[in-house]
Amino acid sequence: MLYFQSMYTPLGLKQKLHAVWPLLDERTRRVMAANEALSLGFGGISEVHRACGLSRKAIAKGIDEIQKGIVPPAGRIRRPGAGRKSLTESNPRLLEALEAMIDSQTRGDPESPLRWICKSTRTIAAQLARKKYPVSHAKVAQILNDLNYSLQSNRKTEEGADHPDRDEQFRHINAAVKKCLKQGVPVISVDTKKKELIGNYDNAGQQWLPTKQPRKVQGHDFPNPEVPRAYPYGIYDLGRNSGFVNVGTDHDTGAFAVASIRGWWRFEGRRLYPDANMILITADGGGSNGSRLRLWKLELQKFADQTGLCISVCHFPLGTSKWNKIEHRLFSFITSNWRGEPLRDYETIVNLIAKTTTAKGLKVTCRLDRRKYPTGRKVSDEEMENINVERNKFHGDWNYVIRPKAIVKS
Repeated sequence: MLYFQSMYTPLGLKQKLHAVWPLLDERTRRVMAANEALSLGFGGISEVHRACGLSRKAIAKGIDEIQKGIVPPAGRIRRPGAGRKSLTESNPRLLEALEAMIDSQTRGDPESPLRWICKSTRTIAAQLARKKYPVSHAKVAQILNDLNYSLQSNRKTEEGADHPDRDEQFRHINAAVKKCLKQGVPVISVDTKKKELIGNYDNAGQQWLPTKQPRKVQGHDFPNPEVPRAYPYGIYDLGRNSGFVNVGTDHDTGAFAVASIRGWWRFEGRRLYPDANMILITADGGGSNGSRLRLWKLELQKFADQTGLCISVCHFPLGTSKWNKIEHRLFSFITSNWRGEPLRDYETIVNLIAKTTTAKGLKVTCRLDRRKYPTGRKVSDEEMENINVERNKFHGDWNYVIRPKAIVKS
């Protein structure tokens, strides 16, 4: 003869719940346990707690849901907003620490919203833990994915031959920028945006227009050499998230580059930084502000003499210009703002650049520079010897300070 254990003994209740427990989710477990507790009457919550291990608080919550007839939204176990808060919500500084740590390691095409980093998620998680932000490598991957980072070190564009001190120079620039920003020293990132053809030429991108009414423009595969060109030289203020663009109409030379910086200082810099006695400039290793360009250094000396400012310069190694902040904090937004818009005249370019804004509050000032900047200017050895330059012990060709020899009122 077989004897069955009553379902309302502790053993029977445990067997009953154990049979279906793996088939239930968080809410249905809570409701089933609450229903059993109600059927047992006084002491039922404790009996069910011992039988299934669910907390008394959870069982009491289930009883409340049954009595009030609470039904969750379709497809949900918890009500909206319930559950444990994410790490970035419970500890907002975690996100700041992560972004600050990988900022100097960021790689990738700056005009793409996708960015790359070189460190592994485990390395990042370990460094965050040392900074008192314990987090798993899986959570790091999730956060970086939300920030539009891809955990790869693929090269989207050709960088040329890597200099052995390239990464060390990145770290040097990052340290110099952070130090100056902390001290209130103006830090600007400079570069010339690619030259633009003036006229009814095709400009990459699309705009909303009436159906089947596209603008008719010229291709610029073989433009007339006489077609005027614009040379937008940008100055991006890292501390204030603002841009200043000087649109040249002649040539992109070292004299034009420094004239653009001088224009920024006269129109904005000296007003924003009245107590400044130094400027830190981060610039590419080539072009009109190249580390080897004599005219660039000669014009910087003139600028220093006119303003009484010490001009500190840090160059990015050749082939790494896309890591210059101006590329992805100013130029990429200018390109996006005028996509699909033919640059018919200089005024159109100036207006489009000046209207460039971002969700993070970027503001851009733009002016047109019609002065002549002839090419072929030779700087003699004697002129170079008269430049008051102090070279850094680490790569003095990339990192140097040009000090004023005399203060001349501008």
